[in-house]
Amino acid sequence: MGTATGYACPGCAAPMRRQLFARRPEGDVALDTCFDCQAIWFDDFESSQLTPGATIELFRLINERGAHVAKPVPESAACPRCRGRLILTHDLQRTNRFVYYRCPQRHGRFTSFFQFLREKHFVRSLTPVEVRKLRASFKQVRCSSCGGAVNVERDAACSYCRAPLAILDADAVQRTLDELSEKERSRPAPDPAAAIDAILAGRRTEHRLSRLESGRMDEGVDLVREVLGFLTRQL
Repeated sequence: MGTATGYACPGCAAPMRRQLFARRPEGDVALDTCFDCQAIWFDDFESSQLTPGATIELFRLINERGAHVAKPVPESAACPRCRGRLILTHDLQRTNRFVYYRCPQRHGRFTSFFQFLREKHFVRSLTPVEVRKLRASFKQVRCSSCGGAVNVERDAACSYCRAPLAILDADAVQRTLDELSEKERSRPAPDPAAAIDAILAGRRTEHRLSRLESGRMDEGVDLVREVLGFLTRQL
C-alpha cells in the first residue's frame, strides 16, 4: 500500500511508504508511514490538514497494517530530510498528554500511531468505572502504546512504559463521523459507544469482534485496536 519514498524511517532506517490523503480545504496530503515501527512522519502542519474522511482512512490504514508491536525509537533517530538528530518532545493538547520526535530545524516530526490518536483526542484513559468493568471480563490486556502485557486485576497502567489503560473516545470518533460528507459516507455509521461497552464487558457485538473469538481472549486484547477494527469494518 502506498509508494516508496526517498525518506528513510527514523526508527528503523527502512524506506517509508507514501500515501495520499484528502487535505482541508482541497488537494492532498502525502503522509510517510512505517508499518514496522507503527509510526508516521508529518511534515510541518500536515497532521492538522486532514479532512474527516482522510482521518477515517488513516484509521483503516492503522488497523489493517498496524499488526506489529511498535518498535522503540532509537536515541540516534534522525530527521529524514536534514539528518539532524530528532528531539523527544512531550506535548499537551488540552488535557491529553502525548509525545513525538521533532526535527530541530522544523522539518517535521515522527509520531507513533497511538500517539497520533492521543494528540487528536481519539484516545483517552479509562475511567475507574470502566476499569472495574474491564477487570470483570479480562485478566490481562495489551498496552496500546508499547504492546506490553498489562495485568488488569492488579494494574491500571502499563508496568513497562507507564501509559494508563486507554480506549478510543466515543464522543471524539462520533464528531468525526458526523463531519463526514455524503460523498465520504458509504453506509450508516456505527455506534462507537456501543462497541466500547461491548469490548469492556467482553461481549461480541452483533458484528462479531474478531479478537474476542473463543480461545483468544487470554492473548491480551489491545482495547484501542479492537474499537478501531470494529469501526473500520463497519464504515
